[in-house]
Order: sequence, then structure tokens, then C-alpha cells
Amino acid sequence: MTAHVYKIVELVGSSSESSDAAIRNAIERASETLTHLDWFEVVETRGHIVNGRVGHFQVTLKVGFRIAE
Repeated sequence: MTAHVYKIVELVGSSSESSDAAIRNAIERASETLTHLDWFEVVETRGHIVNGRVGHFQVTLKVGFRIAE
């Protein structure tokens, strides 16, 4: 069994729907150019207020992916 080595990148996803959608948007977009994505950690959640309502969600993630062997 070989030990895995990971690279960590920081991403910011956004969505007008929800913080969950912002996370999914970031991961789905990253998966278009990065391979072996394995895990994520939510680091920060922010939002934009418009007319007294939540207008937009923004989520900062750390995403780990395995370095190819």
C-alpha cells in the first residue's frame, strides 16, 4: 500500500440559492480541471444582503486532491 500525497487549493464558490449550492458550484467547476479530488473543508461563509434579504452566498473552501502516482 502506498501513502498518498495531497495538494490543497482554496476556492470560493458562489450562488444566489444557498451555501450548499455555492459549495457544489465550486467543487463541480474545480473538477473540470483538477483530478483526484478527495475532500473539502468549509473555511468561511459570507453573504450579500440586498433590500434586507440574502441576495448571494459565498463559501470559501479548502479542497484536497491526490497527487498522481
